[in-house]
Amino acid sequence: MNHDVSKQRRRLLQASLTAAAAATLPPLRAAATAPPFDAIVARTPQPGARTFASVGEAIAAAPMEGRAPFRILVTRGRWHEKLVVDRPNIHLVGEDRSGSVLTFDAAAGMKRPDGEPWGTWGCASVTVRAPDFRAQRLAIENAFDYVGNLATPKFEPIGPNGAQAVALMLDAGADRCEFDDVDLSGHQDTLFADAGRSLFRSCRISGSVDFVFGGGNALFEDCELHSRFRPGKERQGYVAVPCTPARQPHGLTFLRCRLSRDALIPDASVALGRAWRPGRTFADGKYGDPDAVGAAAYLSCWMDAHIDPKGWDAMGYTARDGKRVMLEPELARLFEHDSRGPGAHQSPTRRQIDPTQLAMYTRERVLAGWMPEA
Repeated sequence: MNHDVSKQRRRLLQASLTAAAAATLPPLRAAATAPPFDAIVARTPQPGARTFASVGEAIAAAPMEGRAPFRILVTRGRWHEKLVVDRPNIHLVGEDRSGSVLTFDAAAGMKRPDGEPWGTWGCASVTVRAPDFRAQRLAIENAFDYVGNLATPKFEPIGPNGAQAVALMLDAGADRCEFDDVDLSGHQDTLFADAGRSLFRSCRISGSVDFVFGGGNALFEDCELHSRFRPGKERQGYVAVPCTPARQPHGLTFLRCRLSRDALIPDASVALGRAWRPGRTFADGKYGDPDAVGAAAYLSCWMDAHIDPKGWDAMGYTARDGKRVMLEPELARLFEHDSRGPGAHQSPTRRQIDPTQLAMYTRERVLAGWMPEA
């Protein structure tokens, strides 16, 4: 009897040691069963693949018409580069989610090398303009000092203030883009999902003003949407700000996400979002695009008490006659279903998805037939 118990204890001990050893393996080992990397970004040469000193150089080494994934391992480090992905099938895989960081610090009001301002459409740390991009287990940030700029503005305003500082932009040409276990960090305009279909799984997106925005079709599954503190601001921020084209059924769709906050953010000080009508140039002038009828939906999301009970805010735009008017939430497609937590409220201003329309929010329907691998 004692002998059997002793053997059982040895087996349990061995099993626990094996599990502990597996848990301490670096993330690079976990990817060993995946296809080999085509390139490695590292400070020193690495065995097994071509080594590049920058992420930009590794992307430039990929085929212009790549039909197979070009897999790039990004080792631990802060890679200060302004990146444009203009080749299809680029896959960026970080060695460590918090340690492999793609970073830049351009804001809309800052000047480009040619002396002109970057603008919102040009300031992103990473811009994707090609299909089938994938990022996994890394961080993308815009490190612009937003809070410092609130106290001491450093440039001429572009739009409302010039402090728009995009971390990631999905631009024209992007489609079928996947993000798994990725941290996106900024303040104003962190994620600009403006084109194509994209899927974000188990990601963390942090910011304050309009920090998930654009006209693309983006699905967020099991993500954290974290609101950051803005000193001296009564309205601390806005989460989802879509400018979805009227013909497009879906815009920004959040499924089983968690809306969290910095400790200093007061209750009821952050809006679920607002609909954006960006200015476009037409034959008869420049004014808010009437075709932009923003679509955003929160489904089975948990919300902390920083979310305002009224839910959504209006947003100003320039009308065709040149007057400044407000786009009210009820004129856009802004909805919820099964919201939970202290920030979830039932009120006339927080419209619920009709139960008969819930079938429209399956992954296959939202992503218009694109079915990413699990």
